[in-house]
Amino acid sequence: VAIDLRAFGGSALTADIAVPKDRDDAAIASAIPITYVPARNTIFLAYALGYAEVLGAADIFIGVNALDYSGYPDCRPAFVQAFESVANLATKAAVEGRIRFRVHTPLIAMTKANIVRLGSGLGVDYALTISCYDPAADGGACGRCDACRLRRKGFIEAGLADPTYYAPCAMR
Repeated sequence: VAIDLRAFGGSALTADIAVPKDRDDAAIASAIPITYVPARNTIFLAYALGYAEVLGAADIFIGVNALDYSGYPDCRPAFVQAFESVANLATKAAVEGRIRFRVHTPLIAMTKANIVRLGSGLGVDYALTISCYDPAADGGACGRCDACRLRRKGFIEAGLADPTYYAPCAMR
């Protein structure tokens, strides 16, 4: 299923709005940033819920993280709990008592360092992943947006080398 959130706009990730760069930890944690995509996790979970109901699956997983996060309201435990309540009030399968939906958030209370360690232990090839909000044309990470800064901090705190390819102009 293709979900194109650019149709909504309203975010530096979905519209022609500059991605903030070089913000310190206090600035990152101070307010909901312009990189917030309106209702993104609500939309993702709604699609997952619809598909889970069709499949008869009770368990839905999402990789939100409430620690070391960038202030996104849809990454908080309260949001996930509220969505789970909605899932069990608004679906035929739940109302008829055939399914009790559960939204699982295995990363929600983990630091970025712990997530990096967990992934490393599971064999994740982090060289094949990117977190950057403003990658260069060649695919290299900018190294300066909030996501790059939090990722780098996670690798440093985990004591692991960051295999991220940073664009040649990154970190200037």
